[in-house]
Amino acid sequence: MIGEIGGTAEEEAAAFARDNLSKPIVAFIAGQTAPPGRRMGHAGAIIAGGKGTAAEKMKALEDAGIHVVRSPADIGSGMKQALAERAAA
Repeated sequence: MIGEIGGTAEEEAAAFARDNLSKPIVAFIAGQTAPPGRRMGHAGAIIAGGKGTAAEKMKALEDAGIHVVRSPADIGSGMKQALAERAAA
C-alpha cells in the first residue's frame, strides 16, 4: 500500500485490514518530511486540524499489524520480512 499525508483513507484501510484481511501488507506513507502547518501541492495532501499526518497514519498501520517502511525502496525487503514472519508463526 502506498499512501500520503492528508485525509483519513490510510487509517480506514488499516482498520479494514485489521478486521478483514489475513495476508501480510506492507505500507509506505509519502510526505513524511512535509513541514507541519504548510499546505502542500494538492488537496489530498492537506493536513487539517492535526489529522492526516504521516506519523499518525504510520502508527495506525503498525497498530493494525501492517509492516510500515520508511522508503519506497524498502517495500520489497519489507514484504520479504512480512512473509518470513508469517511463515514462522
